Amino acid sequence: MSQKDLAEQIIPVPPLPVQREIVRILDSFTSLEAELEAELEAELKARRKQYEYYRDQLLSFKHLSGWGRDEVEWKTLGEVGTFKRGKYFQKSDMQDEGIPCIHYGQIYTYYNTYTDKTIKFVSKEVASKSTLIRPQSIIITLTSENIEDVCKPVAWIGNEDVAISGHSVGLETDMDPKYITYYLESSHFFKEKRKKARGAKVIEIKPEELAKIAIPIPPVSTQRRIVSILDRFESLVNDISTGLPAEIAARHQQYEYYRDQLLSFKRKS
Repeated sequence: MSQKDLAEQIIPVPPLPVQREIVRILDSFTSLEAELEAELEAELKARRKQYEYYRDQLLSFKHLSGWGRDEVEWKTLGEVGTFKRGKYFQKSDMQDEGIPCIHYGQIYTYYNTYTDKTIKFVSKEVASKSTLIRPQSIIITLTSENIEDVCKPVAWIGNEDVAISGHSVGLETDMDPKYITYYLESSHFFKEKRKKARGAKVIEIKPEELAKIAIPIPPVSTQRRIVSILDRFESLVNDISTGLPAEIAARHQQYEYYRDQLLSFKRKS
């Protein structure tokens, strides 16, 4: 909109006392919303810490009597599956339909622990030149600006192959992909990846170094039990359609509704 068009826009101008009363009400709403949101954010932060604690406890196998603790093997990620380095496609290649794709940047900003759908796609031509990862695999970032985000994983549990970009690697495995992804998010793995990370402004872990990191591999039945528990925690903490994040979004919508109602005036004929 041009400055001229903006200047010509007509807005309702009620009497000054009415303006002040509307401002008073909206100020009150804004203050209340900020207070409630702060409480919800604090609760969400506490839930995340609780989730991380129980996740790390489950994946330590120290207190899991009867869960196959004595049957846990330690294998390197290179022994767990096959690494396939991402390549070729860029953000400019992504579109709204075609072959599912996951760009490494989206793993930081959009995806949680696992997904069965992608937000973007690439053409068949681009996919034919890219790295395709089969379902039930894990996609892992190789670079980041900090040690916390490098090696951030997402399990691909969709029904078809997915193209992955550079700066990421796919791990095709016969293990439960969610179990491995949960372990890659744990403090146990964090200690090991820190030893392999290189760089200052840009932190990087090479696939061959990542492949040397050993992780615990319990029986499949134990993997599934752990995944079942952590899935429930994951849904509560991260799913925008349930739990605390949904409550925060609902507060925003409530404020916007009352604001728009207060600012709705019938135009004089």
